[in-house]
Amino acid sequence: MYIAQELRKKSIAEYLLYMWQVEDLIRAYGCNLSKLRHDYLDKFDCSDEDKEDLVDWYANLVRMLTQEGCREKGHLQINKIVVDDLSELHARLLDSPQFPFYRSQYYKVLPYIVELRKRGGNNMASEVETCLDALYGVMLLRLQNKDISPDTNHAINELSTLMGMLSDYYIKDKSGELKFDE
Repeated sequence: MYIAQELRKKSIAEYLLYMWQVEDLIRAYGCNLSKLRHDYLDKFDCSDEDKEDLVDWYANLVRMLTQEGCREKGHLQINKIVVDDLSELHARLLDSPQFPFYRSQYYKVLPYIVELRKRGGNNMASEVETCLDALYGVMLLRLQNKDISPDTNHAINELSTLMGMLSDYYIKDKSGELKFDE
């Protein structure tokens, strides 16, 4: 919970990847809060008050996964809204002549996005979601100690740069610092 709060302030892309990981963690425990608490949450070294806050946070996520039909797959509506917000900002950045470095990075990664969509089959996902899916997939491969080809590493680094730029612009946009020519 506290990690999510800090990531949301620092990097919205990292926040989303973390939240997707939390969704998968909850699924790994069968959306069973008792089992999740006993086998995972009780291992956290924190005050009783912080632990109760953490359990409440996970309980809410379990409830939302169940109510939103995401017990097996998919993402919570709260996370989808953030992806949509990022996608809208992405489009605004590309449409504005004020962000040439962002546009340049986007055109560097566009062939990777096209390739990912061709391979993944989810052509309905936004470009931002496609990038995040790729970053999340490679993160999972790394957690499993699986080999990642140099070409994939290069692509992921470029996608990561774009998502990092987008995250920085997101924070500026939310704080009112980002100005578009109107």
